[in-house]
Amino acid sequence: MGTEKLLNVLFLCTGNSARSIMAEAILNRLGAGKFKAFSAGSHPKSEINLYTLATLQKAGYTADGLRSKSWDEFAGPDAPPLDFVFTVCDDAAAEECPYWPGQPMTAHWGLPDPAAVEGDEAFKHLAFADTFRMLANRISIFCALPLKSLDKLSLQRRLDDIGKVIPAKNSA
Repeated sequence: MGTEKLLNVLFLCTGNSARSIMAEAILNRLGAGKFKAFSAGSHPKSEINLYTLATLQKAGYTADGLRSKSWDEFAGPDAPPLDFVFTVCDDAAAEECPYWPGQPMTAHWGLPDPAAVEGDEAFKHLAFADTFRMLANRISIFCALPLKSLDKLSLQRRLDDIGKVIPAKNSA
């Protein structure tokens, strides 16, 4: 099984400071050995949101190697060929995307922006934790797909359906 090619997955958002960064970290852990995740933004922030970093740390993830970057890094001739591109915010989904090397399959997995949440510290941390949980749920479903046994149309339907998954609130 060690000879199988890793499938490259790009998560896109406008700022590349919260949702797409979390998705990159989650897939690189849950899909290790099967997927290589990346993230980028159409208008990246200069740094990762501090609540994103706190959420990842609380969940036992490291932020090593994570950075906010432009989607232009993945559209050039030196970019890794992409197998999948998922938008995780509505703004990025509505933008004109660059040409992606590798002709990847695409889907929209939009989630509310936790960085836009107003309120006290606890409320903001809760918004980021909810986003993390929703991404982890969707990415778990993606990792479990029988990719080799699905034709392209069936796989596209499954990818689109994952974007509609809204997990139940945590009962803890």
